Amino acid sequence: MTLVSSHSPHGQSPLRTVQVLGGGNARSSTHVRSLAAGLAARGVKVTVCAPSDAEYTYDFTGAGADHVHVPRSSDPASVAALRTVCADADLVHAHGLHASFRAVLALGGRRVRTPLVVTWHDRVHAEGARAPLLRVLERRVMKAATVVLGATSELVDGARRAGARDARLGPVALPARPARPPGPEDPDRLRAKVRAELGAVERPLLIAVGSLDRHRGYDVLLDAARAWRRLDPAPLVVVAGQGPLRGELQARIEGEELPVLLLGSRDDVPDLLAAADLALLPSRREPGRSVLAQEALHARVPLVAGAVGGIPELVGDAAELVPPGNAKALADAVIRLLGDPVRRAGLRERGVRQAAGWPTEDETVAQVLSIYDELTQPTPLL
Repeated sequence: MTLVSSHSPHGQSPLRTVQVLGGGNARSSTHVRSLAAGLAARGVKVTVCAPSDAEYTYDFTGAGADHVHVPRSSDPASVAALRTVCADADLVHAHGLHASFRAVLALGGRRVRTPLVVTWHDRVHAEGARAPLLRVLERRVMKAATVVLGATSELVDGARRAGARDARLGPVALPARPARPPGPEDPDRLRAKVRAELGAVERPLLIAVGSLDRHRGYDVLLDAARAWRRLDPAPLVVVAGQGPLRGELQARIEGEELPVLLLGSRDDVPDLLAAADLALLPSRREPGRSVLAQEALHARVPLVAGAVGGIPELVGDAAELVPPGNAKALADAVIRLLGDPVRRAGLRERGVRQAAGWPTEDETVAQVLSIYDELTQPTPLL
């Protein structure tokens, strides 16, 4: 890796960047941590403005950045604190709608002079009276930003429709999980151990990962699980995640005697995934680059997912795609795959090829840094 000692517009000191983060989204927080490490390694000065709990979880200072506590509120005190940090920045990069809106306010509203890059990881959804307000905030951010980076083509198109002056595709790499400490267990033995602990020694194991929220489509998953009960042996579905629907989902599982196990939050998702026969992504909405989809293909686990949002673009022909919200289609796809080892093997091989084309963390940092240079380097005189 080549370290770069100077990226300022004047060529005299390191480029000074501020990364603005709301702190409530794991995907954007992980991305900022990855960016901070890569930029700092290239000689860029990085300051991350985020709530203290985000610093505690993601350790931006450990990645080589400075951290400044800025609450996720848009009240005058928070905006003033952000304005102070941004005053000496060569460029500000905000992640997510609310963090971007605070950055716009801190930089002067419509009179933004400091280059502002916005990464759109996902589109904020809301219902009722809150929805029009979010669309207003969205348009204001898109029009004020110098460059908008959308994690998928769908998000780039949405940014353009919302008034972005310059919207580009900026895929977000899947950061590598920490390496497992060396141990005596080989992968096959660990897989058998995990399956035994879950109660799936002689039955197929299906896994879904994600917060227990409405848009994740777990109600559809439970509907599909009714059809799997007739299989012999019936597959076990495990869901790793926590959220507001846990009580409702657990009541259905018990009342309908469904072969589904809610595991809650887990820190061993790679082990669970490696032990699974299939990964399931029943979401009704998934506009960003799904972490589960990427991890499943990397782990050579066949994926069944709703053909929604950014999923088709992300996985290509390396997954079994079904109409979102269609429990019968999901159930049928799983039953077909469980009975077709040749098809499963083909998906594994296509998954490896598809994943090889995704950007690495290093490539993502290089793309972002090239945009920073474009926006901060002086235009040469002809």
